Amino acid sequence: MLADQPDRLWAGTIAWIKARRRTDYALGGLVLLVLAGVALDYATQPPPLPGYAQVRRAWQPSEAWLYARDGTLIDSARVNFAARRLAWTPLDRVSPATRDTLLAAEDKRFYSHGGVDFLALAGAVRDRFQNKHGRGASTLSMQLAGYLSNDLAAPGARGWRDKLRQMRAAWALERGWRKDQIFEAYLNLAGFRGEAQGIGAAALGLFGKTPDALSRDDSLLLAALLPDPQARPDQVARRACALAHAPDCTRFDGAAWSMLGPARSLALDPGLAPHLANRLLAKAGLKVTTTIDAQTQRIAIAALVRQLRGLGGARARDGAVVVVDNESGDVLAYVGGVGGASTAAAVDGAASYRQAGSTLKPFLYADAIEKGYLTAASILDDSPVQLDTASGLYVPQNYDRDFKGPVSARSALAGSLNVPAVRTLLLIGVEPFRDRLWDTGYRGLTEDGQYYGFSLALGSAEVTLLEQVAAFRSLALGGRWSALRLTAADKPATPRAITTPAAAWIVSDMLADPNARAGTFGLDSALRLPFWAAVKTGTSKGLRDNWCIGFSKRFTVGVWVGNLEGDPMRAVSGTSGAAPVWRDIMLAINARGSAAPAMPPGIEARQISFGGAIEQPRREYFLVGTGQTRIAGAPDTARRPRITNPVAGSVYALDPDIPIGRQKLAIGVSGATAAHRLELDTKDLGAADGHPLVLAGPGRHRLRLIDLSGRVVDQVIFTMR
Repeated sequence: MLADQPDRLWAGTIAWIKARRRTDYALGGLVLLVLAGVALDYATQPPPLPGYAQVRRAWQPSEAWLYARDGTLIDSARVNFAARRLAWTPLDRVSPATRDTLLAAEDKRFYSHGGVDFLALAGAVRDRFQNKHGRGASTLSMQLAGYLSNDLAAPGARGWRDKLRQMRAAWALERGWRKDQIFEAYLNLAGFRGEAQGIGAAALGLFGKTPDALSRDDSLLLAALLPDPQARPDQVARRACALAHAPDCTRFDGAAWSMLGPARSLALDPGLAPHLANRLLAKAGLKVTTTIDAQTQRIAIAALVRQLRGLGGARARDGAVVVVDNESGDVLAYVGGVGGASTAAAVDGAASYRQAGSTLKPFLYADAIEKGYLTAASILDDSPVQLDTASGLYVPQNYDRDFKGPVSARSALAGSLNVPAVRTLLLIGVEPFRDRLWDTGYRGLTEDGQYYGFSLALGSAEVTLLEQVAAFRSLALGGRWSALRLTAADKPATPRAITTPAAAWIVSDMLADPNARAGTFGLDSALRLPFWAAVKTGTSKGLRDNWCIGFSKRFTVGVWVGNLEGDPMRAVSGTSGAAPVWRDIMLAINARGSAAPAMPPGIEARQISFGGAIEQPRREYFLVGTGQTRIAGAPDTARRPRITNPVAGSVYALDPDIPIGRQKLAIGVSGATAAHRLELDTKDLGAADGHPLVLAGPGRHRLRLIDLSGRVVDQVIFTMR
């Protein structure tokens, strides 16, 4: 008994040790299992996902939108080029056919599972073992998780760990989001084709529709795109046919090619004001309501397109139109260009600085009339003139290179004569005229008067069409200028007086007088309308710019035609270029006609006649106190004797190919020159009124006009080479 006791003790010890080992193994296995679970949890932990409200707040469309004054869309602009996204589309703005079709194709048990469709997952595993090609088991919730976190949708992320992370992320979404919110976010974040992200961009870019207008066939094609957004049209058509379970799928072939072809419809974006959109839409998601009237915009576009097509790209390629409501200053039409034959279609012709031509003359004459230097009946000499300037002689010419002789200021302005305008500028002064133009909104005149010189009377300065329309509108408002309004957010500006109402009214009456312009433009030009309208044309140096700006009682319309790249037009004048566009628009928007503006105080009317039958008798308007009934040129005895030709500082070159006898210089004088004599250097040329011809040799010469007493009353120095 005693001998067996140690054996039993040893056996008990061995049993205890074995039991302890089993316990340790079990505890170790449990620890390893816990550690494995912790490691698996850590390895499959999805990233934190934002909530629905946060996703909505962070949504940034790639577009911005431009609306007419009545709230209708007139244009849009792409601002963000990373992806094309439109405004967030609520679920109830997606057609029921699209919702049902996409759910059936992507996740038919979406509303019954909790984020993971285990039936679909089991089917996917079965297909894998049977080497079948079936659709994946990713639910909408899992796909949305990938859209919300790039880490869950990294390229090549298709292993078991990635799937577990997507599943856990989907469960997390289902706990914090409602089903409709998940479906709505999925529709807005899914990529359908190329850069089109979301159902809104896909519907517009692929079908030219809004999401609520998509048909069942449209929806089938969209669903067919989702597995492979870059699929070929024939592949998309086959997938759509399979989803439709239709016996005849020929309709999908044409629809797929049309949907993915280069001529996809974008009819929902009218594209009525692309240049204004580029000007105002600088931020993604921006919605700007303008002062534009959509119908007036269409009228302006149609008139400009019609004229440019008629001219042809070889004559003029570009044009721009601005229409303004006189009372409010609202811009009703803004056409920066219409494409066509343009080689610079992206350039905004309405805001580009171009040479003004004769369109600045009304403000010159208004200044002269206001200051009492001229009346509308004053006689101006339209004859050759040479003006000595720091850079040499300035010799202005009329557009037709003809001269009319003595003309009234009314005829000179209405007929756009250049030499009388330069003579008027001599009365006003270049610097004061430049300041007047600056006050009238021409802010491109940044240099002083000396920089522009006498050519400022003929429009050598650069202006924009917007500035032109605002300036002419000031004449329609009795000389009061204010900034134009382009958007509903622009506050109406307080007008400031630039020209007196009386001077503005008289100049407007001159611009509206068809008889006064008949000598230059004829009686039946494009400038004549069946109602009252004041208008001025202009053509810049070298035929690079053609303008027509005018106003009725209610509207001011400005038109520019030319080539934005700066090359000259061919065979285009003021009445054949911009004027027909101006006429068409004025007729369309003034359907009820336009009455002449009421005469303001400070004006008197007189019946006048002209000495020498310079012009026909007529009724003329004057500032009170300046009225006349008889207009005649001053007699020579009332004029200061002076030399008119050559002009001081002139330089003449003798041509060896012309017979020397035919290169004599004609001496011209004016004023009371009876009994005066001319002297060239030290040589007596005889009586001043004999208009002698002289042949001076090379060198510097002094020509003097001498009275009876031997006093020099005028002299000029000129050079022969």
